[in-house]
Amino acid sequence: MGLIGCGAIGSVVARELAKGAIDGVALTSVLDPAVRHPLGVDDRDALLSRSDVVVEAAGHGALRDHGAAVRESGADLLVVSIGALADQGLEAELRQAQGGRLYLCTGAIGGFDILRAAMLLGPLETVSITSTKPAAALSRPWMDEEVREALASGSDPIMVFDGAARQACARFPESANVTATLSLATVGFDRVRVQMVGDPAATRVRHAVRASGTAGNYELSFENAASPDNPRTSAVTAYSVLRALADVRRPSVSFL
Repeated sequence: MGLIGCGAIGSVVARELAKGAIDGVALTSVLDPAVRHPLGVDDRDALLSRSDVVVEAAGHGALRDHGAAVRESGADLLVVSIGALADQGLEAELRQAQGGRLYLCTGAIGGFDILRAAMLLGPLETVSITSTKPAAALSRPWMDEEVREALASGSDPIMVFDGAARQACARFPESANVTATLSLATVGFDRVRVQMVGDPAATRVRHAVRASGTAGNYELSFENAASPDNPRTSAVTAYSVLRALADVRRPSVSFL
């Protein structure tokens, strides 16, 4: 198995695989020019020569640069940076690439099975997600100075975004994966409504999903510890990658 990116998520995946966390899955190569790793390689060709499955955990740019080529090599691709798929051209390119299989890691939330089942019964009329994170993790240069100041030193929660998922993914690329996964699993990037809230008192990352349609009304909530290396992501995300690798390797027993 090859790994693109050895940061907050990839380093945990590499460490756990080295400890034998997943039977039948061994890390063979790591592509990350910014990180020294015993299994580090210098280029994509070297990575692919040693990999039948490649995990992308390096961000939107890495998925654009390497995603289609990984599939076309015949290797399976497990995508972590799902927020990049808000780019319709990239989504089409990855889907149309011929060769290895394409997997999308569900990351820090779940419940997609029931929402997809509900959509088969009848359309979902509304789907929304409110993500609350430690205030400092949501500050962006494009925000008004007043908003940045409130995030840095305020005492009350502040909503910094309220709009469509496609726009949310563009404005918060480091926090887009949950939003993008929900969008791809349900009604799409242009119909999922997203609210981003910065809370100075928050020590964990909270996601509240609401959906309504013919099948009924659904409320799903998740509260995850933040990654100690990157407060913009949840610590559990790396373990979601490991769980996905286990499912890929042991398809005979799956929760469907």
